[in-house]
Formats: sequence, C-alpha cells, structure tokens
Amino acid sequence: MTGASAIIVAAGAGKRFGEMKQFAYLRAKPVLEWTLERFEAHAEVAGVVLVLPDEQDLKHYRIRYAKIIDIVRGGEKRQDSVWQGFRLLTASAPEVVLVHDGARPLVGADLISRVIAAARADGAAVPILPIDDTVKEVRDGRVTGTVDRTLLALAQTPQGFRYDVLKKALDAARRDRFYGTDEATLVERVGLAVTAVAGDPRNIKITTPVDISIAEALIDA
Repeated sequence: MTGASAIIVAAGAGKRFGEMKQFAYLRAKPVLEWTLERFEAHAEVAGVVLVLPDEQDLKHYRIRYAKIIDIVRGGEKRQDSVWQGFRLLTASAPEVVLVHDGARPLVGADLISRVIAAARADGAAVPILPIDDTVKEVRDGRVTGTVDRTLLALAQTPQGFRYDVLKKALDAARRDRFYGTDEATLVERVGLAVTAVAGDPRNIKITTPVDISIAEALIDA
C-alpha cells in the first residue's frame, strides 16, 4: 500500500500530569482531539490507528474522524502500545508508518510532510530540536562535567519509518525483550540509519498542567 498511516499513541496514565493528559481540555476540546484533527486534515495520511487506555469510545472517534481505521487498547508500556497499533497495519502494510504522541496537539502539517518525505527516502526519520542551554552531567548531587550540547538534540514525534524498517525493529525488540524510549532507538539498535529532520518548537508535548497554558499561548501566537 502506498501512502502513510499514523499510529496515534494515547494510552498513557498521565502520572506526572495528575490525570490522563490526552483527555485534558485545551480550550474547548480534549488534547487528543486537537492531535487527531491534524492528521485527519493531512492529505498524505491515508489512515490512523488510535491506541487508547480502553476501547469504550470506539463509536465516538470513528464517527468524528473518517481516517480512523482501527482502535486498540494499549499495552503495559508505550512500546507495547505501539506494537498493538502496528500489528493492525499488517494487512494494509502502508509504505510509511508514522508514530505520534497523542499528547502533542500542535503538530504542524509541514512537519508531518517532512517526516514522511524523509522516511520514504531514507527508511527512518525523527524530528529533532537543538539544545540551547548548557548541559551538565550530575551524579549524587554534584556536577561531574559539561556535555558538548552540539552533539545532542531533543527528539519529537511524529517519527516516520518505512513499514519494513519499523517491523524489523519492533520484531527484534520483542524477541530480545528490549525496551527503548522511542521507536528511533529500536531502529538504531538493529543497525539502520535514522535521518534527523528539523523539528518544530511549537510541537510541544503536554506533560504537566502548565503545558496546557503554554499550548494555549502558542495557539494565540
């Protein structure tokens, strides 16, 4: 299958937020619905698999978002949730699979397009942001060194992969019972290259309640 499909991961418990942040209200609608609208509107995204804490709202989301092809309950960890979503793409095997945090509601169409293009061309792509602050290494409450920040970057989502690349990485991780912090880590682990795409400072992840206020300010900017 040509085109791109997206796995929207929204199964987290939101421990740092104090509740399930994907369902917290940003203006007049839940954070997750802001996210879904961005992918629903994107011409290159053919379908969406939504991963939720449970499957109670199947009808609600399918009625509102025509591109949702399936909804599944998440696993114990984020990576398990991604696998749950990915296995539902087996029959269609899209050319490119995007994995996006449901709690990143302000992702832009241009960023989605650039990640799709890079993944299609190179096999795997992750949006990154440079680190502006000085980075210190700290152990037991003491600074032990200063890290060269020019070699570091912050990773965002959506991360994009050719279907076969992500399948190889997920299969290897499951076989070895390895858990990474993101899908790009799994691809790196099997020896495949990941292309860095310029990220977007507006594409923030809702992690704590103050992030809702920041997102509201960005909407108005």
